Amino acid sequence: MPFLPALALLVLAAGWRIFAIQIPALSNFAPMMALTFCGAVYFRDKRMWILPFAALTLSDLYLDHYYATNFGEGWTWPSVALRVICFAVALPLGEFVARHKNWLNLFSGVVAGAVFFYLATNTDAWIRDPYYIKDAAGWWQAMTVGRPEFPPTLFFFRNSLVSDLLFTAMFAVAMEYAALRSGRGSLFARRITA
Repeated sequence: MPFLPALALLVLAAGWRIFAIQIPALSNFAPMMALTFCGAVYFRDKRMWILPFAALTLSDLYLDHYYATNFGEGWTWPSVALRVICFAVALPLGEFVARHKNWLNLFSGVVAGAVFFYLATNTDAWIRDPYYIKDAAGWWQAMTVGRPEFPPTLFFFRNSLVSDLLFTAMFAVAMEYAALRSGRGSLFARRITA
């Protein structure tokens, strides 16, 4: 994939992630995690992994600022660091899938990343947010309905999972199509060089 179209795709994806916060139904419905994961699946040159990871992290920092200023939500550096770690987990997951490429592993990697992100970030919210009671019932609330002034956390998980699956499928199909059009065969047989 040439550098400029890949960069344009990342800018559009980060822009989408920021735009989507204006439409509550699209909360957490974004292509960034899928692009980070797919970068590790499809590109041998690990330097290419930095672009989607950086775009994901920078857009997340913007969203932190947006939620802090518009909703009075506080955020802490440990929570930011945890989300960055969750984003970073997409890279070794993608690298594992790259070594064991098939459609089942591709989509299993996406689901594993989404579930890890959901469990880690909602557990972090349960630990740090004084709203939640620090017992099993409070943790369950953080995992399912969340706080009453926001949509349920399961809603955010659903949007994350669906968008990760959808955008990973779109990226993988586009890469497969490009490989077939150029006569290179299936990308699941080998990784491309960036």
